[in-house]
Amino acid sequence: MGDAESLHSADELKRQKKIKLAIYITIFVVFQIIVITTMSLTVMKVKTPRFRLGNINVESFVSDSAAPSFDTKFTTQIKIKNSANWGSYKFNAANITFLHQGATLAVIDIAKGKAGWLSTIKRNAEVSLNSSGITGSNFGTELSSGVLTLNSVGRLNGKVAIMFIMKKKKAANMNCTIAFDVAAKTLKSLECK
Repeated sequence: MGDAESLHSADELKRQKKIKLAIYITIFVVFQIIVITTMSLTVMKVKTPRFRLGNINVESFVSDSAAPSFDTKFTTQIKIKNSANWGSYKFNAANITFLHQGATLAVIDIAKGKAGWLSTIKRNAEVSLNSSGITGSNFGTELSSGVLTLNSVGRLNGKVAIMFIMKKKKAANMNCTIAFDVAAKTLKSLECK
């Protein structure tokens, strides 16, 4: 009977070891599922970078509401903000178009580049605009009102590389409204969407 008891307890120990092993494997699998789900919902989620104009410093602004005409020169920062992604954003060369009620006033080029993960790059640009391309009858009224409103639009095409494994195409759009105070010859407001 001693052998039967020891055989029975040995079988019981093997059964308990198998149960423990199954529990450990189950815990490991559940933990891996939680880690993978968390990674895919946070780190691996790719967001569209932001593409905006930054500070505008007016160097010169000349206007004539009688003619009507204007001529301005300013410096600005072009910001490409990739602070929501855990991977770098490589973008192709692009351009920004400055408009007044649909009429193109100027186009500036942006060289291709790379915004690192969780960072923002800033590029300085000099912009010269004049009213030679404007053919609207209400342009003189707008200058007389004291506020000149322009738009800047652009599109960056590129790829976000997450952990050197996954690459996802993302296009960042710019749509900014720039208002100049004609009398003060300064920037009144800058709003980007």
